[in-house]
Amino acid sequence: MKKRIERAKGGRFAGASLSDRIRLARPMFFYMIAYLISFSLIEHWNRLHYTVIHTGIDDMIPFTPVFVIPYLLWFPYVLCFGLFLLKYNEEAYHRLATTLAFGMTVFIFVSVIFPNIHLMRPETMPADNVFTRMVSMLYMADTPTNLTPSIHVFNSLAIIASAWNWDWRTDAGHVFTSKVRGFWRFFLTVLGLMITLSTMLIKQHSFSDVVIAAGLFLFTYVLVYRFDFLFIRGNRLRRPVLRPRSARS
Repeated sequence: MKKRIERAKGGRFAGASLSDRIRLARPMFFYMIAYLISFSLIEHWNRLHYTVIHTGIDDMIPFTPVFVIPYLLWFPYVLCFGLFLLKYNEEAYHRLATTLAFGMTVFIFVSVIFPNIHLMRPETMPADNVFTRMVSMLYMADTPTNLTPSIHVFNSLAIIASAWNWDWRTDAGHVFTSKVRGFWRFFLTVLGLMITLSTMLIKQHSFSDVVIAAGLFLFTYVLVYRFDFLFIRGNRLRRPVLRPRSARS
């Protein structure tokens, strides 16, 4: 009886299997494959002309190698929170996935029609330590081309917005406590802001990249969270509600 009542409260994601979640994640999985292929092609596409992106503010921002740590944390930051929403709340997951996909698609489009480059990376490292070596490895793996708008910044803002717009109620009907909500919202916000700063402090992005990414995010935020624009609607994993026997006639 107790299990039946819990499932009745559970709603559409109650009892969803691993195969259900995989099916839910499939569109974003295939999108990411297409995005990574497109990004790789653009990275290795030698152009005859690149527009140099630079602002006076960039010259005032110090090179701070230690910030390579939050910069690299961006990868698990986005992936882990996305998987977390995939497990617990279908609608919040779809809103985040739509936001991320929209921003990354715009980035690919801008990179194709507006090839850009930065010339801010230091010619020699100011010191030889673990952080400067990590930055050097990052520079070798990622060219200084096609970096606007900053996807690091855009996706970080998307995570922060998702954490604050979701009421932290799961599709199984459970609500995370106020302490848990407060801690994770604070943690995700601080880490997201540190990632944003890191893009400029390790000379991976220009200040203008950050501003453009923030502007693009605000536009996307209005579309997704105010006008309810979604690539895929929720409720794909709805389950029949099992009512307690006493409620059946």
